[in-house]
Formats: sequence, C-alpha cells, structure tokens
Amino acid sequence: MLAIGLLVDDAIVVVENVERVMEEEGLGPVEATEKSMKEITGALIGIVLVLSAVFLPMAFMGGSTGVIYRQFSVTIISAMVLSLGVALILTPAMCAVLLKPRNHGGGIAPARWFNRGLARATLGYGGVAGYLSRRALRSLIVLVAIGGAVALLYERLPTSFLPQEDQGTMMVIVELPDGATTERTLAVVQQLESYLLTEESDTVRSVFAAQGFGFGGTGPNRAMLFVSLHDFADRAGFDVATLVQRANAKFLNGRAGRVVFIQPPAIQGLGNSAGFNMYLLDQGGAGAEALAAAATTLTERAAESGLVEGLRGADSASETALRLDLDQQKATAFGLSISEVNSMLSVIFSGRSVNDFVFGGELRPVIVQGVAEARMQPEDIEKWHARNSADEMVPFSAITTQTWEQLPSRLSRYGGTLALEISGSPVKGVSSGVAMETMEQLVADLPGSYGVAWTGLSYQERLSGNQAPLLYALSVVVVFLCLAALYESWSVPLSVMMTVPIGVLGALAAALVFGQSNDVYFKVGLLTTVGLAARNAILIVEFAHSLYEKGMPLVDAAVTAAKQRLRPILMTTFAFMLGVLPLAIATGAGAGAQRAIGIGVLGGMASSAVIGIFFVASFYVAIMKLKLMMGGKAPKPRS
Repeated sequence: MLAIGLLVDDAIVVVENVERVMEEEGLGPVEATEKSMKEITGALIGIVLVLSAVFLPMAFMGGSTGVIYRQFSVTIISAMVLSLGVALILTPAMCAVLLKPRNHGGGIAPARWFNRGLARATLGYGGVAGYLSRRALRSLIVLVAIGGAVALLYERLPTSFLPQEDQGTMMVIVELPDGATTERTLAVVQQLESYLLTEESDTVRSVFAAQGFGFGGTGPNRAMLFVSLHDFADRAGFDVATLVQRANAKFLNGRAGRVVFIQPPAIQGLGNSAGFNMYLLDQGGAGAEALAAAATTLTERAAESGLVEGLRGADSASETALRLDLDQQKATAFGLSISEVNSMLSVIFSGRSVNDFVFGGELRPVIVQGVAEARMQPEDIEKWHARNSADEMVPFSAITTQTWEQLPSRLSRYGGTLALEISGSPVKGVSSGVAMETMEQLVADLPGSYGVAWTGLSYQERLSGNQAPLLYALSVVVVFLCLAALYESWSVPLSVMMTVPIGVLGALAAALVFGQSNDVYFKVGLLTTVGLAARNAILIVEFAHSLYEKGMPLVDAAVTAAKQRLRPILMTTFAFMLGVLPLAIATGAGAGAQRAIGIGVLGGMASSAVIGIFFVASFYVAIMKLKLMMGGKAPKPRS
C-alpha cells in the first residue's frame, strides 16, 4: 500500500503543475509541459532522494529487526526510483498528448464548485502563510514547542516489538503438581476440551491435546492443547486475545493445577509463545532455593499489578527425589567399595548393555537389569544384596540410608549465572513494553541481588528499542546531506527538515489516540511520515528559492511558492491518505501490523497537511533571515 501510494505521487505533481502553467500562462499542452518540467524536475529529484535516504539506513540494521526493516527499505526505495522514472519520462509525454486547455466556465457542477472552493482556500492559505512569514522568527518558537510535544508524546507512547496478531490458533499449558498421575492429567485435559468445544463453540473449531508434553519439560503431570479457531468471518470480530483473557480468568484458581491459555509468538522460532520471556538471574549467588523463593514472590507481585497474566515457570523449580546415602565405613567393614556399590545400583535400576547376539538375522543387545517388580518402590532396595570380597551377600539396607528431599527439576544458567526462566503475557490493552518495564521494576524491588535477562521476542524488542535512536538519527543526517548536495546549500535543507516534527507530532498523537504502541511497524510508518513531510516542504521551498534567486523579495517568494504549490500538495496528500486508509482500518489476518503502519502514517500526513503547510514558508523565511543576520549573502542565480 505504501509503495502504491508513493508511485502515483510524483505523477500527480507533474500533472497538477502542467495544468497550472496552462491556465496561468495560456500555453498549449506541449509548451506547458516543457516549461513545467523545467520548474519541478529538481523538486521531483529532491523528493525521491529524501524518501530513499529516509529508508536507506534501515537496510543496514542487524538482527531480526533488520530483516523486517530491510523488506520495507528495498521495496520503498525501488518504488521511489520507479516513480521518478515514470514522472520524468512517461507522465510528461502523456500530459502533452492528453491534456486540453481548461474551460473556466465549463465542466460539471461538482468540478466547478471544487475549483472555486479551492481558489478561495488558496487565497486564505496565502494570507495565513504571509502573516506567518512576516513573523518568521516567532515561528521558530512554535517549532521549539512542537519539538517538546514530540518528545513528551514519544516517551508516553508504550513500546513493543511486534503487534500481537490473531493467527486463528491458541495454546493451553497444563501443569499439575509433581507426582500427579496420568489419569488426573487426562481428566483436566478432558475438562478443558469440553469447555472449549461447548461453551466456546462459536469461536473454537477443533482441539488437539498432547499429554505428557510441555514447554517446561515432560512428565505425566503435563499436557499441551492446541486450539484452532473458526475463520475470521465466522467469529464476528471476536479475537483470540479476548478468548485468552476470558479463559484464563475462568481457570485462574483451579484446584487441579495450573492452566494457562496463551497465544503463539508473532514470529515463529522466536520464543514458544507471545508475551515476554525472561530469566531471573541469581547475581548474588544466593542459591537455588533462594532463587525459587524470589521467583515465587516475583510472580505474586506481578499478578497483583494487574498488568501481566499467564505467568509460568516459577512454580516448577523443584521436584521430590529419593536420596540414598552410603555409609563408607560400614561398606568397607563389610568388604565393599563405594565404586562397587554404585556400579551394582546402576545395573539394577538403570540397566547396562553388556553384549550383542544374533537372533533371527538381526543383532540384538544384551541388557542386564533388575526385574521390574523388584525396582518399583523405595523399599525394594532392601531386597537387594551386594557380593563382597569374601563372596558373602551383604544387604543394601545395612550400608544405605534413605531420605526424601526436594531437588531442582533442572538447573538453568544464563551467561554462567544460576537463573530461572519465567514467561508471561501482558493483559489485553497493555503493551509488551509496559509489561517488561513492570517486571524489571519488580525484580529491582526484590530483596537480594537479582537481575533480568530477556530472551526470544523480548530480547529483540529491547534490541529494536536500542536501535531506534540510531535509525532516526541516521535517516535525518542522510536526508539533510542529500538535500545539501542537491541545492548546494546548508540553509535550504534546514528549512525543509524543520517541518518534519509537525508530521511526527501527528503520527504520535494518532498512535496514542487509537491505542497503538511504538513497535517495529510504527517505526516504519514514522520514517515514512518523515519523508512525506519533507516532500511537502520541498515542493514549496524549492520553488521559493528559485523565485528568490530571480530577485523577488524573500517573503513574496515564499508566499507565492506556497500558493502555487498548495494544489499538488493537497492532491498528493489526499491520494496517499486514501491509499493508506485500508491499512488503518484493516481487520483479520495481519491487521495488527497494517494498523500500526496505517494509523501512524495517516496521523502524520493529516498533521502535515493541516498544520505543516502553513509553516513551511515561514520556516524558509526564518532560515534565510538568520543566514543574512549571521553575515551570509543573498543567493546567487543558478545557471
């Protein structure tokens, strides 16, 4: 959609300018096209350079974020280059052949009304632009205020990596207490299937259950359910996030065990589920028990905050295990060594492959192991004996002591530090960035020395946030340098770049109003807004600078350029906004990413069209006046 809108913008500028020359100077289509192209060729090249320069740094970003950026960068730069070729080669030829001199009194009524209304609007616009241009230095104060508003809104905009998409699927994690039997787990699974297929039958199409499997490990007390939803058209706008929230609330305090409904990750391969993934780090070396207690406290406080849900990972840090203590002195007294006892216990309970034999033409292993009936219960150890050096049978009960204890089910480390993995999701209406900031603050409030390390999509979100300032700075610098090289001036590009904050303000305001977050796609839309805001300014500043070089007074040159360029600016802006509108109101698959781009771009373009165009002329006048005040010279005519 963005590329299509950019493809037609340059052609609209050419057609509008040719029609203006035909109307004002009474020239034929061929003569008007020739003169028009001499006037606007520089502006068209500047527009393409700006929009290409905005997206060029995105192609060199690294990580998963860079892969997403690179797709937009290559597509939009290619579209802009193609658009310039069409505007410089094909559109002028079509204008010379197809355009006819305009009959001012003819045409259908809506066209006459539109032209008369636009003419009155142009006169009013010229009056406002002239008023601001004569007080150009005051416009700089307005620009400072706009810059402050941009900074404030950017800080208030919640952050995330990618918008959570409704993929038509959902997952359910089932974790019963340690020691739960397969029958208990199956009963919970059947209860969940009954709920999904009966109470949620309008949304759920099918359920597939895998018992004994889970993201946190395997065992008879674990299960996973994979839920497929009906098509978007059959759900009447009911999204999977609403179902997840409602189902989690229903099974939040279930007595059987933990049941968590989650969405799949936005990008397959980055994490097991949507939301955030982190490690709680034991930076102070407090030990596994203290780490598990801290994780439990963390999840309790996080649930109380009301910003996160579906927390998991902290309640499966340990499991019950049978410990056998060998009395070395007794074993020695009975003529046994510790290594011999360990070897015998290993053979009895886990088995050992000792040989191979041929049976039926196949090679089969010979495994020595205790019979199953004699190694199922803890008391079975008392039935076994070990042969000592005197060929006597010594019972294991005489040299071993049994105790039950809690041991970690797994030992996780992050960067060599003892860690515990915790996952969760923000509640509906809360961005992942806010949820991550909440978890970081809660970890900082824990007693002891604990830290946070993000993984999966959460790590990519932090990486994306760290890259954003560099991306914006590079884009602005490259745009400024391209314009400086094109106009052989430092002042003209500066007046163009001063209009960018107005467009950015509109994009941020629209994102806040419509509940969007500062994710990767919004950053793409924000950079598009930067390029399009600069495009509107180029159309005015380039023509104003040309008139100023020809000897017209500075304010008159700026106002004349603004009035003559108003129509193509409005036409291109309206055309582009209509092209982006389907993104802003998208529904169904991929709607989150489309809205993230469309809403930001619509807000930025509306702000540039409603507010920005009134200040372009005054910014140009202010920069030129400052240049003269600092000892600069008036521009010399360009050859």
